Amino acid sequence: MHSIPIVYQHSDFIVIDKPTNISVHKDAEKIGLTSLVAQQLNVPQVWLVHRLDKVTSGLLILALNQNAASELSRLFAEHRIQKTYLALSTQKPKKKQGLIIGDMEKARRGAWKLCTTKQNPAITRFYSVNCEPNLRLFILKPQTGKTHQLRVAMKSLGSPILGDALYGGNFDKVNRTYLHAYRLQFEYKGQFFDIQYLPKSGSFFQRNSVQAQFEQLTSV
Repeated sequence: MHSIPIVYQHSDFIVIDKPTNISVHKDAEKIGLTSLVAQQLNVPQVWLVHRLDKVTSGLLILALNQNAASELSRLFAEHRIQKTYLALSTQKPKKKQGLIIGDMEKARRGAWKLCTTKQNPAITRFYSVNCEPNLRLFILKPQTGKTHQLRVAMKSLGSPILGDALYGGNFDKVNRTYLHAYRLQFEYKGQFFDIQYLPKSGSFFQRNSVQAQFEQLTSV
């Protein structure tokens, strides 16, 4: 395997660009992601403090010591690390922007579904822009961290993520699920971090119409 891109390096943690279709846990692979990164850095261990779905690419923080792992895990648990994702869909949404709120429960085949109840809801803020006919870019800001939250939220809008086989996103035409963890904003030990990294893989992410929207996004 090629080396994992390191986007940012701090004495206590690193931020990598997790490739799509690599699990953050060992999964069925002979060697897990954290072991791969530890080998690459020539250190005994790195610590996982949050997770991304196997199909999702993008920014993932790995702690370099136990104290940093505890502190970063606490920041995630307290929702003090703001995350922004980018997604593509070929389906027009029920609404172009807003909040998606609802409890999530397990469905069939390892999927989840959004319910109308709001006892312990998943909350996602989103807005979307048209790139070209039948292709729309979504900017997603989860306020909670539920399993498959963004994929379920997009399906509930009538706009499943392009390439998402589990949630009906035209997966026969494409080579990946078009969901990418683009931005992390947080304060750590008195320093504010705003780390951004656009997706580097996926032909639809590289289309001129999508790249034009990325330019708008990064100029804000």
